[in-house]
Order: sequence, then C-alpha cells, then structure tokens
Amino acid sequence: MKLWPKRLPWLLCLALTATFLHTPTVQARGETPVDQLVVGMSMINLLSLDPAAATGLEVSEVNSNVYDMLLEQDAARPDQLVPALAERWEISPDRMRLTFHLRAGVTFHSGNPLTAQDVAWSLQRVVTLNKALASTWKAYGYSAENVTRLVRAEGPLTFVMDLPKPTDPMLVLNTLATSPSAFVVDRLTVQQHAQGDDQGAAWLTTHTAGSGAFKLDIWRANDVILMTRFDNYWRGPAKMRRVVMRNMTESQALRLMVERGDLDVARGMAATDIKALTRSDDVEVQTIPRGTLYYVAMSMEQPLFKDIKVRQAVRSLIDYEGINNVVMPHYGIINQRPLQLGLQARLDDPGYRLNVAQAKRLLAEAGYPEGFKITIRSLTDSPFINIATSLQSTLAQAGIQANIITGTGNQIYGAMRDRKFDILVGRGGGGAERHPHSSLRALVYNPDNREQAKLTNFQGWRTSFFDPQINSLIEQAEQERDPGRQLALYQQIQTLYDQQAGPIMPVSQMTDEVVIHADVRQYLGHSAATTRLRDVYKQR
Repeated sequence: MKLWPKRLPWLLCLALTATFLHTPTVQARGETPVDQLVVGMSMINLLSLDPAAATGLEVSEVNSNVYDMLLEQDAARPDQLVPALAERWEISPDRMRLTFHLRAGVTFHSGNPLTAQDVAWSLQRVVTLNKALASTWKAYGYSAENVTRLVRAEGPLTFVMDLPKPTDPMLVLNTLATSPSAFVVDRLTVQQHAQGDDQGAAWLTTHTAGSGAFKLDIWRANDVILMTRFDNYWRGPAKMRRVVMRNMTESQALRLMVERGDLDVARGMAATDIKALTRSDDVEVQTIPRGTLYYVAMSMEQPLFKDIKVRQAVRSLIDYEGINNVVMPHYGIINQRPLQLGLQARLDDPGYRLNVAQAKRLLAEAGYPEGFKITIRSLTDSPFINIATSLQSTLAQAGIQANIITGTGNQIYGAMRDRKFDILVGRGGGGAERHPHSSLRALVYNPDNREQAKLTNFQGWRTSFFDPQINSLIEQAEQERDPGRQLALYQQIQTLYDQQAGPIMPVSQMTDEVVIHADVRQYLGHSAATTRLRDVYKQR
C-alpha cells in the first residue's frame, strides 16, 4: 500500500508528510517549507539502494547524499578530483599501488567510526557479490579470489589498492570518484543484518548504512523518499533539514507543480514543458552534461555493412545539423567523436554533414546504385525515435528503404547484445569517468570477436567491429606513463576509427536538464549523477 494515494492533492501530501514526521505545517500556499528541498523525479528504475547492485542515475542521486566516497569529482570542474573520506592519496612509482589516507573522526549514521576496514570491505563486497556493478572492477582484474588480498586496510586510517594488472591509475581514481559501487558502507551495521552469505544484500536493498550528509528515513518504492539531515556529518550539518523526493513520471504534472511552487527541483521533464518554463522568471533551467553518447550503430554481421563504402555512405546520410538543431535541444549537444566533449585527448569534430550526392556515389561504387532495404531499431521514447525517423528520411534520399522497428530497452538493446540487428539508434559510452579509455573501451574496443566470446559489455563486440591495430593502441594508451605519448595515442585511435568508418557513429552527447525554482541556491547538478545537496539552501 502506498504512503500517499497517487492523485492526492499536493498540499494534503505535504501536510501528511509533516504530520508523520512531527514537523510544523505553517507555510504560504504554493511554497515548500524553507528548510526542506522537495524534488520531483521518476523512480521507476530505482529498484535497489545497495551500492553493490544499484544501477542507474536515480539511485546515484539518492546514495550520493546518504553515503560518502574516498574522493569526488568536482561538480563545477569535473576533470578535477577532490578529497572526501580520503584526505590525500599516493600513486606508487611503478603505478601498481594506490594508498589512501583517511580523515580521522568520521562516523556513520549508526555512530560507528569509519575506518579503512569499512572502505576495504565495501569494495571487496562489490566484487565478491558479483552483481551488475562488479563489471568495472573485474575489468581492472579484480576477482573474488584476489580482491581481499589486493584491496585491504593497513591500519585504522590507511587503505591500499594493489592493481591486478597495469592500467592508468587516474582511470581507477576516476572510477572511485564516480561509480555507484564506490560508496563506503558501514560494515558492522550491514553485517548485523546479513542473511546467510548475502553480506547484507537483502537488507541494503531497502535500507542504507552510510556516513553522508543525510540519513534515509523512508523509501516507498515508486512513491517517496524522505531524508533527514545528519547533524554529526564530518563536513558539518547540511543547510537543509530535510529532502523529500517524490516519484513523478508525468512531465505536465512536474511542470504544473513547479509553476505553483510546490516543487523546488524537477528532473525528467519533457523538452516541450522545459521550453515553456524557460519563459518564467520563477525557474532556472540547468543543463548537465553526461558522458554517454547518442549514436547510429550498424551491425557488421550484416554483409552490407562489412563494406566500408556502405558505412561511409550511411555516415553521409545522417543529418547531424538537423538532428542537433531540431531534435536534440534539451537532450544533447553535437559530438561526432567516440570521446566525451572537453577531454584534452579529444580531437575536434570531423565536420560530417548530410551529403546525399556523396552517399549515392559511395553506394554505386559498392554495387548498390539503387540502394537496398534495411531495418532501424529504436526505442519509442524521444529523442531515439526522432533520430530514427530523421535517419529513415535521409536514407531514402539515396534509395535506402528503412523500416523502423520499435520496442522496449530489453528488446532493442537485447537485439544488439545478440548481434541481431541492421541499424540501431542507441545511447552508450563510458559514463561519468573523465578518461578517454572509459569511452573507447565501451564503444570501440573488442578483444575477442568470436560469437562464443559473448562480450556483451563491449559495444564494439555488439557491432562485430574488430580492428587489432586499434585494440592494441587502446591497450598501449591505457598503460602509457608519458602524458604526451598517451595523448598522441588517443588521438591516433580517433583518426584510425574515423578512417575505418567505425560502425558506431556518434551523433550527440547526452545532456540532462533540471528545472530549479528561483529561490533555490547552490544546487549544482553533477555529470556523474552524484548531485550532492549538502550546500543547497533557499533564499526568500
């Protein structure tokens, strides 16, 4: 049974919340309490709060406020890593060991002191439970067999990570600063709630055991989350006394609540409603860049796309300018490289444009002067279906007849994982890690193209793109110690991928837009979805 009926008027909801938590209800109509931040967002993908298992942006928005990390990616300058639980860290001369020195005096919400053993156990737990978020650590070479030996406490406030194989330590540090698996849990509290050998997994699905600025009071799935300020937080108490997150999936309802002043922050609003709100002086729209890319992908299992000239023709039939000017406002910004915008290693866009004449010439040279028939798979959601529709139209100008097949995420990406598709409009990439290897590993790298390898985490494998030279350069760049040579390697990879007309063709880099009421101060949306609310307040 839900805490609040779905259609209950907002003022009554607020009154019930206040009554339940013994808080004053006196306030002006159409205003949220001055000491509470009220957020409207979709929670339909928020299935677990466990840092070892919880995936998706929504859970990061919650856990980043109830847990802490060793270090953080600076929200205003995401290329900079700043201390958090770790006051400082060191990289050994051979780049195979990271040593973290923890700050003293940090306590969990339970009152237990936070120690290096908690940090070690938290990461060991991610690997040994082997759920979704273990994949990143397994890619570094950690396993259930070696993690307790390599990831360990060396004293109450010294935490050590030995790397199983050579990699760029900055890549590991970026993971520790952004991954939903890198939150530090209260080992003693979780162990008290363990069932058998689940290491507290069942309990942590719906509970938290953190040291963050807020404590979780209530989580009602697909309904509401209530968090209260943790007064003994090591950085000092948060400025807001309480955070209320409401599950809201209808964009027009979000817009109405913002206009009435019943929401302080709204996430997941449709582009049309955001555009309408930009005309109001009562709200601010904040654009947050994400690390993932919208792309057009071709399967090289399809004989047509094994021919580089056909791939080049499709590349010439993507209306990059039209898509980004018409479809992508409020969703993304143009990016034609398989690296995030803003990285030093990223080359400038190659400047691809819709060029039907060039596409027709390439198709004729490939033996398809009249074009061919093909399918495009896409989600029904915007902007995926809009990109697919644009592509269908421009392909037709060169004689390629494309039928659009829509479906759910499991159906569309499932076909990609099974390598059973022709063209697919998708989104993917390295996520929040501000490192070239993160994107290249996700989109380009494919160490084993055999069907039985089933490397479904590699989107290069999903498209059957296999280039030994590019693979080798990615591996070299990951381990290269000289920054200048590493930079040159990453730029060489981009050039070669461009020359090969790689089958994943980036169109735009994802952005999120958050609508914020005008009286909210210090809200800074984070590119890693770890938006921390400890400094947020209201000015009225």
